[in-house]
Amino acid sequence: MTTLLPVPRIRAADPVPGPAPMRPLGDAYGRVATDLRVSLTDRCNLRCQYCMPAEGLDWLPRADVLTDEETLRLIRVGVTRLGITTVRLTGGEPLLRRDLEWLVAAIADLDPAPAIALTTNGIGLAERAATLAAAGLTRINISLDTLDPQTFKQITRRPRLADVLAGVEASVAAGLVPVKINTVLLRGVNDHEAYPLLEWALRTGVQLRFIEQMPLDAQHAWSRQEMITADEIRERLSAHVTLVEDEGDRARRGSAPAELFRVRGTEHMDGVEGDDHRVGIIASVSKPFCGSCDRVRLTADGQLRNCLFARTESDLRATLRAGATDEELAEQWVRAVATKRPGHGIDDPSFLQPDRPMSAIGG
Repeated sequence: MTTLLPVPRIRAADPVPGPAPMRPLGDAYGRVATDLRVSLTDRCNLRCQYCMPAEGLDWLPRADVLTDEETLRLIRVGVTRLGITTVRLTGGEPLLRRDLEWLVAAIADLDPAPAIALTTNGIGLAERAATLAAAGLTRINISLDTLDPQTFKQITRRPRLADVLAGVEASVAAGLVPVKINTVLLRGVNDHEAYPLLEWALRTGVQLRFIEQMPLDAQHAWSRQEMITADEIRERLSAHVTLVEDEGDRARRGSAPAELFRVRGTEHMDGVEGDDHRVGIIASVSKPFCGSCDRVRLTADGQLRNCLFARTESDLRATLRAGATDEELAEQWVRAVATKRPGHGIDDPSFLQPDRPMSAIGG
């Protein structure tokens, strides 16, 4: 077990009879945040070239990172007072938190209980997928950009492909289905693997989701001209298989980032009688879905971000450690989400990348 800092005491005046009224996390554009992305650490055991430099980054001091109890308290405020229905645990690499199973179980024990998801690079997952599922984890996304060991080492700067594949297998066995695989194609590096990755996903029974590379690298080296677009991804897949846009999938998409396509002729491969396997494409840059965004983010050091690309943050950690009540925390949260911009603005000439890279913000 990790050594945990004392939890700030709630003032005696905070408890009130009965449950607190639910306050939706709305903004000026009619969107309501119900999906909370919680970064548990900025640390990672890979060094992906589109995320951070080979030497890594300066990690947050331990004292700045929320304890398990502090993280749970803020999640509880979001779930019981602010209408959060999905909690996704991210990093950095969330499996580096040794008490992750405890935290998952504690979130699952909230009333109302949210859906609990995990985004991970998969290293160490082979040993923990079953215990995480037993604790209450319901969804999982695993990052995997290549099936070639040398290309994996080139992209991540670590020879750990076998560990990730073992984590995928363990997640399927643990019943965390559909296991979703997040893939970023890099021009001249792994972009030729679009179809081989889909073939592997069909055989393995996982759902592949291609994601356009976003300007969230610590080096600020992202180039729109070098990015493999959603249209290119679809074109490369369509050279080998027939992708079908399904009206039912479109109607059910809601705020989900992935546009799903049925792979014609692959019925039974998802274990659903008469249905085809799906592949997702997330056009975060070329076809942004900001208008339906329902996400809000909490960083490992307790900063609330109302957008992945936000240039400002709201410091919940300072408020919490100063002894704030749950109602005061909820009020700060409501104010922060209310100022959310209409979109990420990547196409705007004045666009600036966030000061923090993806590893520090959380996926």
